[in-house]
This record gives sequence, structure tokens and C-alpha cells, in this order.
Amino acid sequence: MSKHSDITKRFLLSAKHQEIQALQHLSSNCRTVKAVKDMIHQLQRERGMSNVFLSSQGERFGSPLQSQVAASEQSEQDLRSLLKSLYLGQHDNGQSMRLLSSITFALQGMDHLPDLRNKISDQKLSALESTNAYCRLIAGLLDVVFEAADVASDPKMTRLLVALFNFMQGKEYAGQERAWGAIGFAESHFDQDLGDRISALTESQQHCFETFTNFADDEEQHMWLDQQNSDIAAQIARLRQMIQTLASGGECSAELSEIWYDIATQRIDAMQSIEAHLTDRLTEQASLRIKQAEEELRNHELLIATLNNAPPLADTPITMLYDNTVKGLKGAEVKSEKLPEGSALSAHKSFYDLIRGQAQRIEDMADELNAAKQALNEQKVIDRAKLLLMQQGGLSEQQAYRKLQSSAMEQNIRLAELAQRVVSRVG
Repeated sequence: MSKHSDITKRFLLSAKHQEIQALQHLSSNCRTVKAVKDMIHQLQRERGMSNVFLSSQGERFGSPLQSQVAASEQSEQDLRSLLKSLYLGQHDNGQSMRLLSSITFALQGMDHLPDLRNKISDQKLSALESTNAYCRLIAGLLDVVFEAADVASDPKMTRLLVALFNFMQGKEYAGQERAWGAIGFAESHFDQDLGDRISALTESQQHCFETFTNFADDEEQHMWLDQQNSDIAAQIARLRQMIQTLASGGECSAELSEIWYDIATQRIDAMQSIEAHLTDRLTEQASLRIKQAEEELRNHELLIATLNNAPPLADTPITMLYDNTVKGLKGAEVKSEKLPEGSALSAHKSFYDLIRGQAQRIEDMADELNAAKQALNEQKVIDRAKLLLMQQGGLSEQQAYRKLQSSAMEQNIRLAELAQRVVSRVG
């Protein structure tokens, strides 16, 4: 007679416990992502105001900047408190080394925000130097979101995180476009290099937002479509066209700097509603998945209790050894026989179905995860290819990106595929 060993039953329950623990870690990461999202938004506002403050030699945005710094400091305090409670409560919290490393790097930058703010207040930095410093910190915080998405083990949660990361990255490119545009308008002219920078940022936004729409739900896509069709978006398009015209030669009124900044700010602030929708869905999905996994664990325990009281099978056992759906001898074709039905068999069959189904579900999840994470990896590969071209060819970032684009079009392949070839060949 055949029976299932106690250790087999214990491993089944252990696997479900590990799944619940992974989902709890993922839930913690989602809370972190939400706090990071709020911190980035406040820093983007602070960066923009600091830019105008320095460009105007301290004549504009002095008081609003102080208020914004206070808002940023509150977001920073909330983020630090959350990180401490989630990740420093115990030494073995099961979190990814890469995620914790990215958090450490971002925190180091935040440690020195007071020094940056003092230099801005004393006007010891140029608008460009100030903007660059904020961009570095925001990039570090975005890496935290990237790592949270990259280590996620649940396909639905990963899709949400991929959508959020790409939307946040696109929003950050919009903030950088605002900064460069404000500098150009404040100086009353745009040279070709500045025009190319803004054009490249526009294209980078489009790439990020396209990826976002591929992973967003219907409501988020409609929200984004409404923003794209808004009057603000139309005004941004007209001002972009003006910038490209001015880059060919010509001057403009410095007063346009204020108009550009205000319109670009309205566009960026509107994006926060989509970010909030994504992070709310993340929180809800995390709670739902934990509840589902806990219910599945209870069902597992009930089934094992039933199995313990069932008589052993006297006939051929229900096991992977005789399951023709399981990969075995290559080339062998054995007709599967229908398993008999009966009350004595039901608990044993249910137990095997549970084990087999769990293995198949993990395999399916891996395929879904790989598909979702490909979008994350592609952007990293493109950035790596740009850096290599810049280092070896003495190109600017815009020139490297354009070279990748034109080469991809000439070879009729995707930009990410070409970037991977460049990294493999040069890197």
C-alpha cells in the first residue's frame, strides 16, 4: 500500500508559507514605493522652484520655495520613518540585497539635502548645478522603485510596478524638460544643443508612457488619454514647436520662461493623479493576494487533515511517477489511463492535484514575470548602450540616443534589440 510521507505534506505547507512571506515582503515594498513616489513629487516641485529662484537671481519664488522645502522635509521624514520600521526591525528580513543597497544610496543623497538647500538659498549654485543635483537624487529614488519591481514575485503586482516605474520615469523626464526649457526661455534663446536635449527628453517621455500604457488598466489609460487631449498638452506642444524654431536661430522674450514653467508644472502636477491611482491599486492588490494565499493555506491544512484519516491506496498510487503530463523519457509516448473515481481515492487525488497544480502555477508565473520584467530590463539596456556610445565615441547623450534610433530604423529592429547588440559587442 502507498501513502504520502509526512515530510511531503510539510513541504507543501512550507511552500505556501514562503509564498505568503514573499507577498508580505512585496506588500512592504509597495508601501515603500508609495512613500518614494510622494518624495519624488515634492523634490520635483522643489527642483523647479529652485531653478526659477536661481535663474531670477532670487527675485522669484523665494517664499513659495521655503514652503515647498517644508513639504519636502515632511515627505522625507515620512519616508525615513517607514524605511526604518519596514527594513531595520530585524537582521534577517528576507529582502533583496539590491533593493536595500538602492535605498542606502538614495538615503545618502537625502542626508545632504540641507547643504544643497543652503547653497541655493545663498545663490552659490547656478540653476543648472542645482537642477543636476536634484536629478541625481531623484534618479537614485527611482532606482528604488525599479528594484522593488525587479524583485517582485507576483505577476499582477509586477505588471503594476512596471507601469508605475515607467510612468514615474516619464514624469521625471517631463520635469527635466521643464528645467531645460525654463533655462532657455530665461536666457531669451535656444541653441541647437539645447533644442536637441529637449527633443530627446520628449522622445524619452513617449517611450516611457508607451510602456506604461501597455501595462496600465483601462481606467488609467483613459486618465492618461484625457491628459494627452487636454488644453495643457496642446499648449506644451506649441511651446515645444517654438523651442525647435528658436533653436534654428532667433530670440524670444524672457517672460516666456514664466509661462513655460507654469504650463509645464500644471502638466506634471496632473500626472500625480495617475501615480496615486497606480499606488492605490498596488496596495489593494497586495492585501488581496495575501488574503488569497492565507485562505489557500487553510484549505491545504484541511486537505492534509482529511488525507491523514483516509485509508492508504492499495492499487497504483497517484504520483508523478505515472503521470504522463509530467516530462519524462524523451520520445516516449505512453497513453494515459483515466484515473478511477471513488471516495477512497478523492483525498489522494486532490492532494496530488494540489501539488501538481502548484508546480504548474509557479511555472506559469515565471513566464508572466519574465514578460513583465522584460520592459524593465530593456530601459536599462538602452541606458547602458547610450553610455557606452558616449564613452567610446565622445558623443553627447542626445547624439548617442539618436544614433541608436537611426541604426534601429535602418536595420528594421526594435531599439531595445539594437541596444542589446551594442552592449554585447562593446560592453
